[in-house]
Amino acid sequence: MEMGILGLPQSGKSTLFEIMTGVKSSQSHNETVVRGQASVPDDRFDKLVEIYKPVKVAPAKVPFSDVHAVGEHPWEAIRQNLSGADGILHVIDGFSLPDISLALDAYRKLEDELVLSDLLIIEKKLERLTKMSKKAISPQETAQNDLLPKLKDCLEAGKPLRTAGLTTAEVFTLRSFSFWTIKPELIVVNVAEDNLSFAEAFAVEANLPEPVMGICCKIEAELAGLDAADQKEFLLSMGIAEPAFGRIIRGAFSLLGRMSFFTVGEDEVKAWVIPLETKAPKAAGAIHNDFERGFIKAEIMSYDDFIAHGGSQTQVKSAGRLRLEGKEYIVQDGDIITFRFNV
Repeated sequence: MEMGILGLPQSGKSTLFEIMTGVKSSQSHNETVVRGQASVPDDRFDKLVEIYKPVKVAPAKVPFSDVHAVGEHPWEAIRQNLSGADGILHVIDGFSLPDISLALDAYRKLEDELVLSDLLIIEKKLERLTKMSKKAISPQETAQNDLLPKLKDCLEAGKPLRTAGLTTAEVFTLRSFSFWTIKPELIVVNVAEDNLSFAEAFAVEANLPEPVMGICCKIEAELAGLDAADQKEFLLSMGIAEPAFGRIIRGAFSLLGRMSFFTVGEDEVKAWVIPLETKAPKAAGAIHNDFERGFIKAEIMSYDDFIAHGGSQTQVKSAGRLRLEGKEYIVQDGDIITFRFNV
């Protein structure tokens, strides 16, 4: 799981990356891709830490990559480096541009570059396939060949591949291409501190299918440098409920179709990241392969039940709310789990 952060120069993307991950990307512009991890803000996790007071804590994390696109064909140069990215966080300058139409132009400029980059990949592939004998074409290439003309039409119309109505199976068939525009996208508008509503106006005017969020990187950078108490006081003075970068991290987490379950104890409270609709044995495998291989049962209580019964597993059990689930159980967001296994 990884989110690639893209944006035109001076959009604030590297500043946002630093705010979320703590990695000084601005000092690494000689590197094509700079990677870091951001902790996912989660009140449930914080409450579990408060209750158990563990020796070690491990919140859910989202890996982010800050991309520095330079050179004549920048997107081709970094495609391989970011081939594992599951989604894109597209940062737009909403603080120095005087009106929404210019911000839209900036959005479309980068989007058009990504569309063109994907189109060139398809054209090269189709050209190569026409020169190959039918016997030399693999079954996977045959399946890809059936899809590519449809994708080419989509890109030539200036539309990203995520709008092409592809099925999950078709996306899987195309996985070797690492298309930019097939990835889900979260749009982040970096606004001025005296014009925080600019992002909302941009979202209305753009009317895009992709989610849009606003952030003032200048304010957020000041927040990131404060301790928790000072952050709370600063937010109150600004009339802001929470740091915007927290909403963006959670937005990226949701965009990638991920959720968390918890393991708890006095030694450690940890949030484990899994895809939505994950069954219990596969969730156990997130902890260790042996847990999945020798899976017997999952002892589960929901976070809400745990809190409703005074943060006591004993009380949850006494109330009949502690469950034993088998291999077909689909783990729910916020489940607190103890796995039983035998290897």
